[in-house]
Amino acid sequence: MAEAHERLEAEDLQRNLREVQELVRLQDLAGLRASLDRTHPADIAFMLEALPPEERLAVWGLVKADRDGEILVEVSEAVRESLIASMDKSELVAAAETLEADQLADIAGDLPPAVIEEVVRSLSAEERAQLRAALSFPEGSVGALMDFEHVTVRADVTLEAATRYLRRLDELPSHTDQLFVVDRGERLQGTLPLARLIVADLEREVGQVLVAESVRFQPEDRAEDAAGAFERYDLVSAPVIDQAGRLIGRLTVDAVVDYIRQRSADSQLAEGGLSQEEDVFASVLDSFKNRWAWLAVNLVTAFIASRVIGAFEGSIAQLVALAALMPIVAGIGGNTGNQTTTMIVRALALGQIQGAYWKKLLGKEIGVALLNGALWGTLLGAIAYMFYGSVALGGVMALAMILNLVLAALMGVGIPWLRARLGRDPAAGSSVLLTAVTDSGGFFIFLGLATLFLV
Repeated sequence: MAEAHERLEAEDLQRNLREVQELVRLQDLAGLRASLDRTHPADIAFMLEALPPEERLAVWGLVKADRDGEILVEVSEAVRESLIASMDKSELVAAAETLEADQLADIAGDLPPAVIEEVVRSLSAEERAQLRAALSFPEGSVGALMDFEHVTVRADVTLEAATRYLRRLDELPSHTDQLFVVDRGERLQGTLPLARLIVADLEREVGQVLVAESVRFQPEDRAEDAAGAFERYDLVSAPVIDQAGRLIGRLTVDAVVDYIRQRSADSQLAEGGLSQEEDVFASVLDSFKNRWAWLAVNLVTAFIASRVIGAFEGSIAQLVALAALMPIVAGIGGNTGNQTTTMIVRALALGQIQGAYWKKLLGKEIGVALLNGALWGTLLGAIAYMFYGSVALGGVMALAMILNLVLAALMGVGIPWLRARLGRDPAAGSSVLLTAVTDSGGFFIFLGLATLFLV
């Protein structure tokens, strides 16, 4: 049913959002309902995320009940919580009952336990087993992303029989580019791409044209590794098997793309020191709870930096130029470190860094820092000489720049490495920690050198 609704391009989506906002303002409920009825659930989810709470709930109340479940799956977790809080038990049960087991598992953690219990009672034995399986796999695993809807055939049937079987189906599961070939024990023997089925002689048996060495996953595999395989091999779907080789589900490109997008969003939030995704229109208190922790860390590190400067008050008083120049050293060091950290975190996410290569990577980054330090340190040293007429000050500026960029490279590699070794998210708060070190270290290096050679 979802494919019957209009999918909007980016510009159309923005235009449609403005139309919805105007209809809400005018209280044109009939027009608003008609607009929502012809809009794809994913686009409605986007609109709900872009509306303040009062307007969001007004729009949500006009969505047809049989589409609530699809939209709850699509919206962000923060917005989903606000929508669920506005619904009574019967509405939530009705919405949940429209979802498949894998979709229900995605939002089960946000639903009240009483709703889950009632929905589970309404499921068939097979659906209950699928839901239990989906909930049993940890977040970030293939099992948490897989769905259970797929088409299987036997190796000993003809392609003509397989074609007749497909024609009897109401529709194929979304993103079906291949059939899964299994034996009587449901053990996977290979896959039959639809492209082969279409062009091959229909009198041949499936076993003669199947692809035996297809990409396959187990539910315990890391979703990151599966995403990498989908990218490398341009996959649309892939089978998921258990330890005995039995087919239990499949992984599709839409689930992988959603996972990659979510991981990217989480990484960006973590780098900024946000503990979780935040509703743009969340209450002041909720936003405060999400942001205060890393700001507290930032406050401590800023205080340390201020004490470093305070330790050199005498030097700054004797040579006022130091106060004007020291932010340059710290700022460029911070930018260099952020470049390194961004590259390292990305490489870790893609699984490109193995334990034996950390030393080589560190050596490479130090080399880059030395070259950048020599180039920009010389330039800034020359500029300092031009402004203040002091060769010694220019030399201190150049040397401080080189040393702080080396420190930034060390921290840019070291912070993600240490967090990864401790089993933490390498991106979480990395920019906050890095800025703290490069600021304090930059001030200490520059002012320390100035005290030794100038004062």
